[in-house]
Amino acid sequence: MEKVRINKFLASNGVASRREIDNMIKKGQIKINGKIPTSGERINNDDVIEINNKILNIEDKKEKVYFLLNKPLKVLSSVSDDRGRKTVVDMIETKERIYPIGRLDYETEGAILLTNDGDLFNKVIHPRTEIYKEYEVTVKGAITDKAITILKYGVELEDGITLPALVKIKEREDTFTKIILSIREGRNRQIRRMISAVGYRVEKLKRNKIGEIDISGLRSGEYRSLTEEEIKYLYSMGEVKRK
Repeated sequence: MEKVRINKFLASNGVASRREIDNMIKKGQIKINGKIPTSGERINNDDVIEINNKILNIEDKKEKVYFLLNKPLKVLSSVSDDRGRKTVVDMIETKERIYPIGRLDYETEGAILLTNDGDLFNKVIHPRTEIYKEYEVTVKGAITDKAITILKYGVELEDGITLPALVKIKEREDTFTKIILSIREGRNRQIRRMISAVGYRVEKLKRNKIGEIDISGLRSGEYRSLTEEEIKYLYSMGEVKRK
């Protein structure tokens, strides 16, 4: 078997996302043939792989699993936390080693996907896939039509102008506005920064949908397995954008 980069090999075998694997390497949690590897090392099934001092048997790899979680506030979108805070992985009962696809801020609630399928992870987060994520945003004050137009066509942030977004007003009062905002990027705290850039402050932020997959029927903290149709849909999104 041809050797591939360690993060790609382990991600495709359901260990963690490539980003998490790189972090595990930096922390010394992974050994290859008894030695701590570099992030660029290439491996295959012939190598002895240890994760936290336990040998990983690729032949015992379990079936792939896919979950949708309605993430509560103050839960981290990561596999683990060195400060002991609850993570999205802690909230799902499974014997498989899963990891989140993308992230939601600590103070943001709503839809997040988790899996042990490294191939699907890479398809969904790849910039060319461009899956729209729909958020319900509660903004302090009555947001103006001008601000809505700026959000739609692109907001200048410190890391560049945002891509066009889908925006509609759900409710507008003197003290608050609820808007539905859909973006196809995944920059850090992007929506909060977009709202701040047009002169307002986010009071509440919830992600309702990832593409066509939504959290309808899931209360905060609840989760479910994805259907076969939803899994095929996510894979098809990646395929369409590559053609």
